[in-house]
Amino acid sequence: MRCACNSCHTDNYNGAQNPSHTAAGISTECETCHETTAWAPSKFDHTVTTGFELTNGHSGKQCSECHTGTTANASPDCVSCHQQNYNNAKDHVASNFPTDCTQCHNNSDWNDATFDHNATNFPLTGAHVATECSACHTDGYVGTSTSCSSCHSGNYNATTNPNHSSLGISTSCQDCHTTNPDWKPAAFSTHNDYYALNGAHAAVFSDCYLCHAGDYTNTQNTCFGCHSNDYNNTTDPAHATAQFSTDCLTCHTENAWKPSTFDHDSQYFPIYSGEHKGEWNNCSDCHTQASNYAVFSCLNCHEHNITDMADEHKDVNGYVYNSTNCLTCHPTGKAD
Repeated sequence: MRCACNSCHTDNYNGAQNPSHTAAGISTECETCHETTAWAPSKFDHTVTTGFELTNGHSGKQCSECHTGTTANASPDCVSCHQQNYNNAKDHVASNFPTDCTQCHNNSDWNDATFDHNATNFPLTGAHVATECSACHTDGYVGTSTSCSSCHSGNYNATTNPNHSSLGISTSCQDCHTTNPDWKPAAFSTHNDYYALNGAHAAVFSDCYLCHAGDYTNTQNTCFGCHSNDYNNTTDPAHATAQFSTDCLTCHTENAWKPSTFDHDSQYFPIYSGEHKGEWNNCSDCHTQASNYAVFSCLNCHEHNITDMADEHKDVNGYVYNSTNCLTCHPTGKAD
């Protein structure tokens, strides 16, 4: 009949401290781990027997540090032993970090975290690098949106220069912004949806301040709104003195101020050559309506007496005493 080890070795069992058999609740069947030749070395192999390798920070531990009360049914989950480490770690509880410690930590040093956010589908760059985890992961770490507006809708709605909401600017922040701090510098690839940048304007596309001067809401969208100084300082001819139209596109293109497409002499009526050269000072001498240069008057300058003119034109069929008829018969300004 076989004798039970503990019938003789109870004192050995109770006195064992490495590990403490009683504290760890190790089986009293000594043969499970020991040979009859000597107590040491023990044939117990934690890795082979349990599948849980005792390495690095886990080596040299007393069984009772992990096995509370009994060695049976011990959990291999890190948090079963390290709940306090988890609770004390920054952001873990508040941000609902996963309790699977191995996702970020190794078993040598808690502070040597291996989690690399840049290996996820949302690399951290610019201002995001120094952002607290909880600022983005407000509802845990599973399913967090990578859309800019999911975190920055408040920035979008509060922006007034320009007012993103009223202009209907896209909520895809990355269309114009990078992750640099303060949202600057910003690009605006959809500028043509609001004001087409053609010709010379396209060449200054990146120099926003040139037109906006820091104010993106109240920027003028007419030529004169930006080019009033060009208009006022022009002397050949003097636009302001001659009361030229402030609609620059009437004479100029967006490619350059020169060459101008306006040619009064060949297109309309010779005033820089012929009999009218030097005979006028202001456009308003002939053009009596500043808002409509199609209206003109010959009679303001030519002091023709209506009676004398009627007599002089008595042989002209359909003669009428008005400026339109004057131009019809005298298209170059000559008397005959």
